[in-house]
Amino acid sequence: MTEKEEYHIPIIEDGKTAVDYLSTASGLSRQKIKQSMQKGAVWLTHKKSTQRLRRAKKVLPLESELHFYFDLKILNMQPLPAELVSDEGDYSVWNKPYGMLSQGSKWGDHCTIYRWAEQHLQPERPAFIVHRLDRAATGLIIVAHKKQTAALFSKLFQQRDLEKHYRVWVEGNIKEAMHIDRPLAGKKAVSHINPLQFNMQTQQTLLDVHIETGRKHQIRQHLSSLGFPVVGDRLYGTQKSEQNLQLTAYSLAFDCPINGTHKKFQLRT
Repeated sequence: MTEKEEYHIPIIEDGKTAVDYLSTASGLSRQKIKQSMQKGAVWLTHKKSTQRLRRAKKVLPLESELHFYFDLKILNMQPLPAELVSDEGDYSVWNKPYGMLSQGSKWGDHCTIYRWAEQHLQPERPAFIVHRLDRAATGLIIVAHKKQTAALFSKLFQQRDLEKHYRVWVEGNIKEAMHIDRPLAGKKAVSHINPLQFNMQTQQTLLDVHIETGRKHQIRQHLSSLGFPVVGDRLYGTQKSEQNLQLTAYSLAFDCPINGTHKKFQLRT
């Protein structure tokens, strides 16, 4: 077996589990397969539905298909711990660390914030992502624990009824506040930049950034386009840096879509 393999196995025998099928197909130990299932690398297609399969003892229905996406590098990854900021019952707010993902892939989801929430909240609850932070970014992120709640928060983000602020260190000296209205991928993107502090020694500026929209890599692209790349940005930056991306979502404020109360969550900076 190589370090990366895919298996797609039709279920033709009654009474067998995923571990039975996958141990025969892959040659992996049953324990390794169970670990891979818990990390989200195994899927089951039944009728028109395809979902992750984590229950090792589940007997598989006939005329279904088992999928195993084995990537040793991904399965060996260990996420840094996320910090619970507030458990609101139907949703929770977390401080996401560097390297933790907002969304998983077919190869696994054990390094995602929603999977971390599912495994570490008490009482245990399902978790649904409603917005994203870049893998390299840190800070506040909301996780819903009901599909209805996820839909309410998704609408809140779509209507821009949530105020998001970021602390960002950039290369160079930004002396004045700026309003950036520059489309990204053909979609409107608006960022408001307010300089807070300039470090003479490093020639870097600390910014408070408020975004009205939430386009992919919006802050990073906007600042890089002005010649002030985010410190540690290896994608849009102009300098190589040994630092991690210096971009933190530090403040979220909104009217709760469940009960209408005003909520504000803020990290110490």
